[in-house]
Amino acid sequence: MNATAVAVVLSLLSAVAYASAAVTQERLAARSRDERHLRGLLGARVWWGAVALNAGGALLHVAALRFGPLTLVQPLGALTLVAAVPLGARLAGRRVGRLEWRGVALTLAGLGALTFAASGPAPEDALSLGEALGVAGVTVLLLGLLAWPGARPGLRHATASGIASGVASALTQTVTVAATATAAGLLSTRVAVVALLVAGFASAGLLLAQTAYRHGLGAPLALLTLANPVAASAIGIALLGEGFRGGTPGLALALALAGAVVAARGVLVLSRASAGLRDTGPGASRVVVSGGTVPRPGPRNGPSSAADAPPPLTPAP
Repeated sequence: MNATAVAVVLSLLSAVAYASAAVTQERLAARSRDERHLRGLLGARVWWGAVALNAGGALLHVAALRFGPLTLVQPLGALTLVAAVPLGARLAGRRVGRLEWRGVALTLAGLGALTFAASGPAPEDALSLGEALGVAGVTVLLLGLLAWPGARPGLRHATASGIASGVASALTQTVTVAATATAAGLLSTRVAVVALLVAGFASAGLLLAQTAYRHGLGAPLALLTLANPVAASAIGIALLGEGFRGGTPGLALALALAGAVVAARGVLVLSRASAGLRDTGPGASRVVVSGGTVPRPGPRNGPSSAADAPPPLTPAP
C-alpha cells in the first residue's frame, strides 16, 4: 500500500471518530442550553468520552498528515458530515429527512470543488517559528471577532471552531515534519512552541464546537467541516507551497469560488432542516391555535396542580 492510500485510510478512520464525537457533543448540548452548559461538562463521563473520540480522531489525522499532503488529508474530513448526520438521526429515533440529505450533498459537492483546485507535494515543508506565531496571532484575532464572550451560540461559533481546528491541523504538520527531520528536531524550540499552539487551538475548536451544537448538529457541523479545510488549505497554499492544481490559477480560483457558493448553500439548507426539527420535534414548546399561542403541555399525562394547567383559551376578536 503506497503512502497516499495509507493517508486516505487513516483519514477515513479519523472522520468516523470525529463523527461519533460530534453526535455525542450535540446530544449533550441538547440537554442544556443555558450559560452554565460548559461548566457542567467536566463532571460528565459522556463528555470525556467525546473528548477521547476527538483525541483519537486527531491522532489518526496526525498520522495521515505524515503520509499525505495537507490539501489531500484535510478535505477527507468532510466525510465526518456524511457519518454524523445519519448517526445522529438514528440515535434520535428518526430517519434522515430529504432536506438534510440535500444539504449534506450540496455541502460535500461544494467542498469537493473548493478543494479540488488545490494540490500540493508530499509534506516536506514546515512553517518557521515566526510564521507559526504570525498564523497564531491572526487566528486568535479571527476567533475573537467571531465568538466574543456573550455572543449568541450558533454558526459563528461553528465557523470559529472550524478555523481553530484547521489551523491546529496545519501547525500539526509542522510539528510532525520538523520533529522527524533530524534526530534533534523533537527537542527543538520550534517544535515545543508549535506543539503548545496546536494544543491550544485544538482545545479551542473543541469548546467552540460544543457551544455551536446548541444550535443543532447538521448546520454547525457542516460549517465547521467547511471552514476547517479552507483554513488549513489557505495556510498550505500561502506558506507551504501547496499551489493550485492544473497550473491555471484563474480557473482554479473560479472553481474554488463556485465550490464555496455551493457549500454555503448546503449549510443554509441544513440550517433550515435543523430549524424545522426544533419546531416540530419533542423540544417544541408552543402550539399555534386560532387567536394566539399557548404553551404545549409537559411530558406528564396531565397537570398535577392548577399551576400546571394550561390557561383557558379565549375566542379571537
